[in-house]
Amino acid sequence: MIDEPLSEALDHVRRMQTLVEDQLRFKGFSARARMLGGFVALSGALGLALLNRPQAPWLHLAGWGLVLLVAGGVNYGALLLWLLDGGHVRRRADWIPALESLPPLAVGGAFSVAFVRAGLFDFLPATWMLCYGLAHMAFRRNLPIGVYIVGFFYLAAGAACLLIPGIAFTDPRPMGFVFGVGEVAGGYALLQRDPTGVLP
Repeated sequence: MIDEPLSEALDHVRRMQTLVEDQLRFKGFSARARMLGGFVALSGALGLALLNRPQAPWLHLAGWGLVLLVAGGVNYGALLLWLLDGGHVRRRADWIPALESLPPLAVGGAFSVAFVRAGLFDFLPATWMLCYGLAHMAFRRNLPIGVYIVGFFYLAAGAACLLIPGIAFTDPRPMGFVFGVGEVAGGYALLQRDPTGVLP
C-alpha cells in the first residue's frame, strides 16, 4: 500500500526532472551548420597547403580569416535565424546560452591581435584551439555531453600545439585536422539531442 504512492511520487519527480532538463537544453545551434563549418576548415587547410607558401604568414592569416568568416557566418547565421524564430524574437532567457561562449572567444581575439602585432604567428593555432575549447565548456549543462567532450579535444589539441616544438602557423595541416574533425564531431554530437535523427 505504501509502495504505490511512493512509486507514483518518484515517477512524478522523474517527470519534473526531465521537464527541467528539457528547459535547460539549448537548441539554437545547428548540427548541419556545424558540420559544414568543419568541411570549410578542411577545405581552407587544403587550399593553403596547395598554395605551398610557408614563408607567407600573412597569406595564411588571410586564409584562416576567410575560413572564420564563412564558417562563423554559417553557424551564427543559423543561430540568428533560430533566435528570431520566424520573425518573432525569442525570449531573453533563450539568448543567454548563446552569449556564454563569447568571453573565451573575445579573449582569443585579443590574444590573436597581440600575437600578430608581435609577429608571433606560431602561437595562433594553440590560442584558437584553447579558447574555442573553453567556449565549449560554457555549454556543459545546455548541450549533449558529446559537445563537452569535443571541447576537451580542442583543449588537448591546443595544449599539444603550444608545447610540441616545430608546429608552424604556415603548416595548415594541424588546424585543418583539428577544426575539421572537431566541427564534424560537434555537429554529430548535436544530433544526439534529437532522438529522431532529424538535423536541426
